[in-house]
Amino acid sequence: MALHVSISNPSFLSVSGQNIRRVHYHSHSKQTIRAIASSEDLVTLSTSGEDKINLGGSDLKVSKLGIGAWSWGDTSYWNNFEWDDRKLKAAKTAFDASIDSGITLIDTAEVYGAGVSAEMRFLISHICMLNIIFVMKFINYINAFSMSSLQFTGAINSETLLGRFIKERKEKDPTAEVVVATKYAALPWRLGRKSVLSALKDSLSRLGLSSVELYQLHWPGIWGNEGYIDGLGDAVEQGLVKAVGVSNYSEKRLRAAYKQLKSRGIPLASNQVNYSLIYRLPEENSVKATCDELGITLIAYSPIAQGVLTGKYTPENPPTGPRGRIYTPDFLTKLQPLLNRIKEIGQNYNKTPTQVVLNWLVAQENVVPIPGAKNAEQAKEFAGALGWRLTNDEVNELRSLASQTKPVIGFPVEKL
Repeated sequence: MALHVSISNPSFLSVSGQNIRRVHYHSHSKQTIRAIASSEDLVTLSTSGEDKINLGGSDLKVSKLGIGAWSWGDTSYWNNFEWDDRKLKAAKTAFDASIDSGITLIDTAEVYGAGVSAEMRFLISHICMLNIIFVMKFINYINAFSMSSLQFTGAINSETLLGRFIKERKEKDPTAEVVVATKYAALPWRLGRKSVLSALKDSLSRLGLSSVELYQLHWPGIWGNEGYIDGLGDAVEQGLVKAVGVSNYSEKRLRAAYKQLKSRGIPLASNQVNYSLIYRLPEENSVKATCDELGITLIAYSPIAQGVLTGKYTPENPPTGPRGRIYTPDFLTKLQPLLNRIKEIGQNYNKTPTQVVLNWLVAQENVVPIPGAKNAEQAKEFAGALGWRLTNDEVNELRSLASQTKPVIGFPVEKL
């Protein structure tokens, strides 16, 4: 057996027979070992010092990959408009598997879950059918309004579920680490910095926590954004959050928010945007470059394109529900060359297509993907995206193949 080892710092590698054992280090220095026994057997060994990164210019350390909790409790876009005990238990296993795997960043929002009535869903969908993603996001926004003003039917709020999961976990293991990120809905009737603090305190109540690690503006408001940014700063100064960020912010808005917070000595830690191999708008509109320039971490939502980049769906088996209107059989047919190459590359590393496309994002640097996990199997698979790296040639090849596919619809507020 031929063995090739490359290391960035002197380290110890244990080889026994035909097997290469994974070695974990406990050091803050950056050390990476790549051991290649054959074309069929490639293992990348990484130190625990690489497991976390600072979020932007803040002191908050987060895992290099997080988990999105949009689907937890949701009955408007995910879960075939249903929520039951089986899905609840699956979400709980997803949470536990994530923490067990060292994926401790969990992203939620006040508008995730809870659901709306069938009548309201019917009305909204018929008014806004031209943009499916906008429709479903708008339904979530309506949920936020329902929490304080209207009574809708539905399942349970994602924050409430996450709070329950954290409490149960802490009862078994008080030392368990969970990094909570949640978001403020910039609804038109919410005005001023006080609205941010009020919403944050409501979120903390649902989570059952006295503070959270990251609080984000979910999208730019139609007006009053300066007040929202002031509210984020107030939250930091009052000790309610460790770091603050924004979401769906353009380059111009990003620079303005960064400057406003910097005047108070508070770093803008993150900008959460739609970013995947087949949705690279952050590269095209200078958002990614601006994040890199200003030291703001880009958190990538929908990093596996809502499951489409996993290879699970085919022209003969497209996704059901609203996603089926975005990822049509025609779109999936044109996507096959890219999916086939992703699969081939994954086989060389003993990795799944999901792990390959997540690793592609991590390879862009200064990017933390947050794929949504519905069950333990998905959470464990996501963790396998870390501890190794695609080559530069592979990264560029996948981008080139992806560029031949027509971009999917994004979230309209990105262009505000």
